[in-house]
Amino acid sequence: MPELPEVETVKRGLAPAMEGASIARLELRRPDLRFPLPENLAEVAAGRRILSLGRRAKYLLIDLEDDLTIIAHLGMSGSFRVESGGPAAAPGDFHHPRSKDEKHDHVVFHLTAESGPLRVIYNDPRRFGFMHLWKRSELDTYPAFVGLGPEPTGNALDADYLARRLAGKSQPLKGALLDQTVIAGLGNIYVCEALWRAHLSPRRKAGTLVTPTGRPKKELLLLTEAIRAVIADAILAGGSSLRDHIQTDGSLGYFQHSFSVYDQEGEACRTPGCGGTVARIVQVGRSSFYCAACQK
Repeated sequence: MPELPEVETVKRGLAPAMEGASIARLELRRPDLRFPLPENLAEVAAGRRILSLGRRAKYLLIDLEDDLTIIAHLGMSGSFRVESGGPAAAPGDFHHPRSKDEKHDHVVFHLTAESGPLRVIYNDPRRFGFMHLWKRSELDTYPAFVGLGPEPTGNALDADYLARRLAGKSQPLKGALLDQTVIAGLGNIYVCEALWRAHLSPRRKAGTLVTPTGRPKKELLLLTEAIRAVIADAILAGGSSLRDHIQTDGSLGYFQHSFSVYDQEGEACRTPGCGGTVARIVQVGRSSFYCAACQK
């Protein structure tokens, strides 16, 4: 499933085509994806201008006029592509085949932009993605957003905040960081990578990174910086392109080639001078990859 950097990549790829354009017609080629599409989605969206594109955690936000937002989730295999008359551009080397079968084109935004008419097409072979319609002024009440923690890319995430959330917790650090009420959108891949960068074991009790007076220890300062850095690096690289994720121009992200520990079971640890080997364990139903020699 696409993680936060992949969704951010999609948002940035779609923004030049969609922001400021008007929806001439929203074509729904089936009544449902993972969940039923809103019954009035096509009628409500038609004729409205797209004000901006945003993201909350792993959700894409398409903000329309009149206080409306289309909330989209890519699921396992969802992707967008932009067409402006000719064939969709698809540059890049493909590590995982992208779906080109039009029978999986389920939602089509027919747009009118300054550059002329274009189409933004949502393709989803497995149909695990979904779209909902919500009032923009009430996004905090959307069920998936209620109680979400701060974004790992924003200024609200700092060591003092994490110290307050982790203080007294005996829960393993990996599970605490996957809690979306602690940090929104931080998924399994990037938790593994951040813990490796900070030299912290996923097994370590979360509360041990906080002093008895509630202040962040040095290790928590390093972890906070590692989380922010690994997300920034992944966004810069265009996402990890695991499984079916693709960028909106058809190219794939290449952050997967920069993985230092994720999916590296049995490989030598890349920490200089470590000499350890990457191991895999299962925590909260997810694979954790780490080096026991240097992650304490």
